[in-house]
Amino acid sequence: MHEISSIKKRKVLNRAIVVLGLVSLFADISSEMLYPITPLFLTSILGASMAQVGIIEGVAEAIASLLKTYSGFISDRSQHRKPWIIAGYFFSAVAKPFVGLSTNWLQVLGARSFDRFGKGIRSAPRDALLAESVDPAFHGAAFGWHRAMDTLGAAIGPLLTLFLLSSLLFSMRSLFLWAVVPGLIAVALLFFVPEKKAKKAEVAIRKTLKLSSMRQDFKKFSVKFKIYLGAWGIFSLANSSDVFLILKAKSLGTTLTQVILMYCFYNLFYALLSPVLGEWSDRLCAKGLSRKIILQGGLILFAMVYAGFAVANQAWQLWVLFAFYGIYMAATDGVGKAYAVDLIPKNSKGTGLGILGTVTGLATVIASFVAGELWDHFGAKTPFYYGALGAVLAVLLLSFFKEYSPVED
Repeated sequence: MHEISSIKKRKVLNRAIVVLGLVSLFADISSEMLYPITPLFLTSILGASMAQVGIIEGVAEAIASLLKTYSGFISDRSQHRKPWIIAGYFFSAVAKPFVGLSTNWLQVLGARSFDRFGKGIRSAPRDALLAESVDPAFHGAAFGWHRAMDTLGAAIGPLLTLFLLSSLLFSMRSLFLWAVVPGLIAVALLFFVPEKKAKKAEVAIRKTLKLSSMRQDFKKFSVKFKIYLGAWGIFSLANSSDVFLILKAKSLGTTLTQVILMYCFYNLFYALLSPVLGEWSDRLCAKGLSRKIILQGGLILFAMVYAGFAVANQAWQLWVLFAFYGIYMAATDGVGKAYAVDLIPKNSKGTGLGILGTVTGLATVIASFVAGELWDHFGAKTPFYYGALGAVLAVLLLSFFKEYSPVED
């Protein structure tokens, strides 16, 4: 049994998967180093208002979301995904120091937009390359391992920031400059990622596809993928930014250090369980079932966690809720992408994953605005109940079609 498990792990953790995972690890260290301090930098040093902070994040995320579909579509039409991935990670890395050098919030808006431009053009091609680098039978495990390494970086980044700031040798501005180092390491690692060469038949198909538009491509997607897209869109419209979880923690009297540690605690559960739940989803597919079962379970857990955040009134409860929030992420993020790949035509992986990313990103921007309005006008509990309701509706919509076995590439 142990020997079979080792063979399976070698098939999943090939060179492409491992290197792409390391790329995401270093890129996330770079990004998450700045996650806890960016709002403080804007408000306390540059004197930006909360509305201006919201504009910066909303515009930046909208740019990233809109570009995901386009970059995925173009990478499907070309025969190479790596140039888009390398350019995207490079743009994000070099944009970060410009935030630290900014003297007003408009300059930060420009730097953050350039950062998210990089994310927008790399995400869908990277996920498509990841899916093409492993046998379809191991898609769940592959996305799970990738999310694990990505999330490990998300845990290391804030801890590194705490350490550097506590040493008193680094100012808040200097951290934006140092964040470029892990970002550029991520870019350098990308040159070691092998890209699967398209077969002659695939090249011919792609040449004919160049004549079609994104709208024509979308019409070719299955009804099941469109229902999944609709269900995930409904959920995303209620799934606001994690900033509201942090605000809830702060409202219960926790310190900045405690909040960052809770955030890292959540990422630890997320990282550890992503490969496990991804592999479980592969086993379900091997039995002729669907990884949708795990995805729906994750959404139900999300609803329970958000209801818990609504009623939590003590700091210790938040540690438990953040842990379960990490389990929800492990059950939906990598598994959700693998599930989408199961439903997407072979030569349209980049487009399909890009559309999923665009829908998710734009809906989250709307969800965050709605959550803020609900918090201000109806109290702190309301956005969490709103999020729980969206998850339940998504589970119900996903129940409208039967289980299936993924189509072999």
